[in-house]
Amino acid sequence: MGGSFQSETPAGRGSALEVLGVFLRLGVTSFGGPVAHLGYFHAEFVRRRRWLAEHDYADLVALCQFLPGPASSQFGIAVGLGRAGWLGALAAWVGFTLPSALLLIAFALGVGAIAGPAAAGAIHGLKVVAVAVAVVAQAVWGMAKSLCADRPRAGIALAAAVLAVLLPGAGGQLGAIALGGLVARRALQVAPLPAERHLDYGVSRRQGAVLLALCGGLLVALPALATLTGAVGLAMVAVFFKAGALVFGGGHVMLPLLQAGVVPPGWVSNDVFLAGYGAAQAVPGPLFTFAAYLGAAMGPPLGGWAGGLVLLLAIFVPAFLLIVGALPFWEALRHREGIRRALAGVNAAVVGILGAALYDPVWTGAIHSRADFCLALAAYGLLVVGRVPPVAVVAFCAVVGCLSGLAR
Repeated sequence: MGGSFQSETPAGRGSALEVLGVFLRLGVTSFGGPVAHLGYFHAEFVRRRRWLAEHDYADLVALCQFLPGPASSQFGIAVGLGRAGWLGALAAWVGFTLPSALLLIAFALGVGAIAGPAAAGAIHGLKVVAVAVAVVAQAVWGMAKSLCADRPRAGIALAAAVLAVLLPGAGGQLGAIALGGLVARRALQVAPLPAERHLDYGVSRRQGAVLLALCGGLLVALPALATLTGAVGLAMVAVFFKAGALVFGGGHVMLPLLQAGVVPPGWVSNDVFLAGYGAAQAVPGPLFTFAAYLGAAMGPPLGGWAGGLVLLLAIFVPAFLLIVGALPFWEALRHREGIRRALAGVNAAVVGILGAALYDPVWTGAIHSRADFCLALAAYGLLVVGRVPPVAVVAFCAVVGCLSGLAR
């Protein structure tokens, strides 16, 4: 059954192939972590393609921030589901996830390591634009104009930015979001969401409840079965499923949990783990694809391409079950007045967090010289003033970075 982003529109407004193409391009160019990815999604789905209205985008971001798992991947799954049904959700996940997963599996097998000044320069050039010095700046400005249009919400955004900078990591981000929601629920007045803005994802509440129950059941059953049977492969799957189901705040928060799960049993050495973590920083897409590297680097019964793909699925299945299961309940909740007031504060806080991320890690991770700053400024000008397609801007920055690397 296909979903639709407007209840009065026939189901399946787009095709799964269309969704795959869009997300495959994003999966190749989206550096910088989940916050930067959300900036890319805003530019793609709100400004360029208009698949989502501004408030629908913001509400979906808020839901993904509250759920455990990879927020940007869950956002993409929801967009694919609304655009082209269940196949669209799968196509969005495959397109956004597979490029980095394949690169990391290849790296684990020793055939895909990135080396040489030209390649390093090209990656740095990509980061200057795709890590969202240009793209996130564009997203912050666009979202601030619509989601922080009055003084109270602008104040919430500024406070969230300060909190996120002073307390880096998931704790600061979740604290800023919670504080924004609490303040707004008491202090803001917002207009009700029009009834016609109901988004039909083609998932009933009964189906949603089944998916959420399945996620909880697997979280309990997998480690129990692994203990009862003594199956090492099942124990590996259980560790990665748990990480995908319980981690809030993105891939960096997941890393200590995975390290504690795979290094002490001897499935991989700490050196191999850290080498993969370094490689994961150099590839686009979600950091959760680090699971593919670990699966490929492990010994029997997993290992190789099969092991990488198995553990990739293990860590992402909870994200799929949680976001699809939550969507039918979320659509009802977000129309309530109290929830809408809280959402207005949450959305303002997300703008602030996005602004904080523009400084760290986006700016600090990509801008190392005056030349980098000039390249970022040129990329921003091409995107905003020249309205050049993002793919062309990304290619331009990669070429400039490559030439710079060869000149060093």
